[in-house]
Amino acid sequence: MSKWRKAFYDVIRRIRSVESPPKIERLPTKDFSVDMDAPHQPGLIYYEMAGKKRKAHATWYRGENTNFHPVKASLSEPDAVAKYVGHGWFPSAPFIHKKNRITAFGSCFAAEVSKFLASEGYNVLGRKFTLDSFIVRCGEGIVNSAALVQQFEWAYNDKAPATQVWHDKSGAAMEASEVIKVQTREIFDDTEVFIFTLGLSEVWHDKLTGDVFWRAVPSEQFDPQYHGFRILSTEDNRKNLARVYRLIKKYRPNAHIIFTLSPVPLAATFRPISCITANSVSKASLRVAIDEVMREFADDPLLHYFPSYEIATAYLDDPFGIDMRHPRPETIDFIMQTFKRSYLL
Repeated sequence: MSKWRKAFYDVIRRIRSVESPPKIERLPTKDFSVDMDAPHQPGLIYYEMAGKKRKAHATWYRGENTNFHPVKASLSEPDAVAKYVGHGWFPSAPFIHKKNRITAFGSCFAAEVSKFLASEGYNVLGRKFTLDSFIVRCGEGIVNSAALVQQFEWAYNDKAPATQVWHDKSGAAMEASEVIKVQTREIFDDTEVFIFTLGLSEVWHDKLTGDVFWRAVPSEQFDPQYHGFRILSTEDNRKNLARVYRLIKKYRPNAHIIFTLSPVPLAATFRPISCITANSVSKASLRVAIDEVMREFADDPLLHYFPSYEIATAYLDDPFGIDMRHPRPETIDFIMQTFKRSYLL
């Protein structure tokens, strides 16, 4: 056998040996629907969804609020996203005017939010590129809740990290100068709507001070004696978000606060487990923390949650591009159009 033919067959064998996702045969599934005129049976309750009458067990008390999980046909309804995802979260009416001053930062998805708002003619302070404030220059890199609270503690309480943990996208250190701090506080003081897009719970930190890095440690600076990796717990995230909330209430009591969770998964995990499962934990920690803050301050009509994460991961079909991380353009557009209908005047 010639060398080129042997090489060709070697490639074919390697390709065939690669594990691929199994093609699962689609079998019939449970429907739980009954004829509209079917008599009601004891021990069951009945409700309508997607044009059919459906049954559910009535053994247990279901509480004052019972919202059933949608079926596939439900998602074709014209108001499906509001009815099955935004219910209980979307405001009763849009409230953001074009004259309102908006600050949005956090994960890379926050950049999509700012870009869309600016394209619609809204006053996004984070798009003032003449300013050197970190929430303008590096806003899409302040991806964890500890980094978020750092900006508010620094701007309002003059508490900067004791060690250098702020770096831009290229890994260059960002100087915590007085000028930038003043700019940051001025942006906060001028903000009427805060939009925070949380990204992840995996963080690198300084072992001596506990200060958390925005992203990770630049490769040329990494020292295992001083730098460590950890996962922000649900309680860590809850405390950080509650602290941000309280600082805004103290200094900007009339400002609206919108929390949202980025649908973009981890690019990689530093844990010795699969990235898919690590991402699930990372997102769950943040989502639960947000929910706990929403319940703790449930009486505040200026506090909101926008379910961009759930729209992408549980509502839309095939929402991500070929890298399985970045939302397709149509996904981003759908999420932002939903935000527009619910929040923007």
